[in-house]
Amino acid sequence: MKLTLWTYEGPPHVGAMRVATGMTGLHYVLHAPQGDTYADLLFTMIERRNHRPPVTYTTFQARDLGADTANLFKDAARDAYARFTPQAMIVGASCTAELIQDDPGGLAGALDLPCPVIPLDLPSYQRKENFGADETFHQLCRALAKPMPRTEQITCNILGATALGFRHRDDVAEITKLLGLMGISVNVAAPLGASPADIARMGQAHFNVLLYPETGESAARWLERACVQPYTKCVPIGVGATRDFLHEVAALTGLSPQVDESALRLPWWSASVDSTYLTGKRVFLFGDATHVIAAARIAATEIGFEVVGMGCYNREFARPMRAAAKAYGLEALISDDYLEVEDAIAAAAPELILGTQQERHIGKRLGIPCAVISSPVHVQDFPARYSPQMGFEGANVIFDTWIHPLVMGLEEHLLTMFREDFEFHSDAGPSHHGGKADLREMAEDAPLADAARGALPPGFASPRDISGQKMEAEAPPLPASPVWQALAERELKKIPFFVRGKAKRNTEAYASEQGVAEISVETLYEAKAHYAR
Repeated sequence: MKLTLWTYEGPPHVGAMRVATGMTGLHYVLHAPQGDTYADLLFTMIERRNHRPPVTYTTFQARDLGADTANLFKDAARDAYARFTPQAMIVGASCTAELIQDDPGGLAGALDLPCPVIPLDLPSYQRKENFGADETFHQLCRALAKPMPRTEQITCNILGATALGFRHRDDVAEITKLLGLMGISVNVAAPLGASPADIARMGQAHFNVLLYPETGESAARWLERACVQPYTKCVPIGVGATRDFLHEVAALTGLSPQVDESALRLPWWSASVDSTYLTGKRVFLFGDATHVIAAARIAATEIGFEVVGMGCYNREFARPMRAAAKAYGLEALISDDYLEVEDAIAAAAPELILGTQQERHIGKRLGIPCAVISSPVHVQDFPARYSPQMGFEGANVIFDTWIHPLVMGLEEHLLTMFREDFEFHSDAGPSHHGGKADLREMAEDAPLADAARGALPPGFASPRDISGQKMEAEAPPLPASPVWQALAERELKKIPFFVRGKAKRNTEAYASEQGVAEISVETLYEAKAHYAR
């Protein structure tokens, strides 16, 4: 564990909460200190759920550590069953409570409660959130699902969707409709929307559809062994992957993979004249492995982007990520350090970032457009409208989502080109940055103008500055950066915004190497010639 300002995944007990919150009739008793109740906000504020997670916390405090915290847990478990009467309960400890070693599973088993109690062994200091969700769902299936006679009609289970997942709700609905076009009904979709009773009848299905390997693969593998249910390996994100998925399902069932594609628009729109400016755009992808691998295929083969970088934060999927990156001639970035990700993006100088909420912030700092393709995400990526990522409708949504920031970026470039115009000058700002309007009206207010341009107020520092303060204090002073002459700065602004940052860094590096204190227009073009060799 390490102290950081941002994390791509929470501790494993948050993953267990995602499973419990997505289900009905299941209750989670979590041995945790008072401060760990923050996790409720992930679901009520970010996902905008209209009820709090079904979790009972023991909420022990510092003064309780000298007493019997085991009795606190037992009382909480008894009270939770008496109050909520769930069909089943899961019990575990948070990262802090794990240090006390009270054994919640053993304590709950000794209570002899009148419902199944499933203990969770989630190593908080070795694993993270996605593992917690995957292992929780796996243990629920082991405890509740049994081999059963198959249904008369061909049916399947849909596995992996959880609460707080990126578009999971709509993905399940879209794949359910897609399977219905093939004549296949869904027996159980779990864990999202399922109850313990539903999981108990999962053995009736003929096969399983695995949508999210990060949170459902362990359960899929166990069901394959215990209930003799094969599962799909192709994740249907994108046109090509959706067609491959239909053929995979057809091979398992003997049904036809041909379905109605009349609502599919991505192939024509990405090939149309209006979209030709997209061809060859450089794109960097980062997020969970499943979404990044799928998005790279869409970017390279369906829209015509050039993939210049890709990686994931979940190390459990490093092997498939490296194999996918190798197909594009790249070395995958496997890291959960957002500063390392930012450095890789800056070095690649892409024209578009496809990532998580953190990459959206990185894009703002670097001046690069960004679209979100993966968790973790913020509230705006839990839309009220129907907005899947999977299936043919998901492909349409992806096209719109990815193209919007590029169109807005094109507007920024045009504003730069016409910066001398009385109306379209550089201070006008693009139309989707509303704060620029106030800047034009109150240009005389210099502090406000600086804030509108992204400058930090006195006394504040960026995350990178905060992270590096100690190192900078211990390091010897660095030589001053070369100063840009006014004419050179004006010439720099003529360079398209998506490569301007790299051009600026290269020029400053060249000037430092040559011992040039002031960068002139000549220095700018000398640096360009130097790096073009």
